[in-house]
Amino acid sequence: MSWIKEISYKEATGQLKKIYDRIKGPNDTIDNVLSIHSLRPHTLIGHMGLYKNVLHNSNNTLPKWYLETLGVYVSMLNQCNYCVDHHSAGLKRLLGDDDKFQDIITCLASDKLHHHFKLQYLSGLEYAKQLTLAHHTITETDIHTLRKQNLSDGEILEINQVVSYFNYVNRTVVGLGVNTDGDIIGLSPNNSDDAENWSHS
Repeated sequence: MSWIKEISYKEATGQLKKIYDRIKGPNDTIDNVLSIHSLRPHTLIGHMGLYKNVLHNSNNTLPKWYLETLGVYVSMLNQCNYCVDHHSAGLKRLLGDDDKFQDIITCLASDKLHHHFKLQYLSGLEYAKQLTLAHHTITETDIHTLRKQNLSDGEILEINQVVSYFNYVNRTVVGLGVNTDGDIIGLSPNNSDDAENWSHS
């Protein structure tokens, strides 16, 4: 599970139980990345609100498979196997194409992005790498570069927020020793039209 105490669904009471009821998956499972917050339920509310709105909101205009790809790539860069496992499964489900999925994973893992991605998708991934590994080097020129690849400012914001979210969650997971024991790999929130729906399937 992790290196710190966690409260299971069966043990949960009060506010934590109410939150767990909103996020639980099949058989009352709670992903370890979420149960890690159980000693401070208010941080779980913050985490879920950010996660659902950044990655699973129908107001985003970039395709969800691409947002998941950004998350997998950032998690690889941060050596967060937990998030790579979960979000690779989500990416595979979204693509519905095993060959395309394997091609994407291979190019992300080898960091040869140009082998699969072109134009704005490639430039967004390059920005994700810079924001993850060398954020202090980013200047306004880098934003102009993204615009030149036909990314709107709103889409640039989407990329920025997904990358920033994954850097946050990668450090939560790695810093507290969260593992996938007991998790159902690849669950994600339902109903992108409803920001308050946190249920997982």
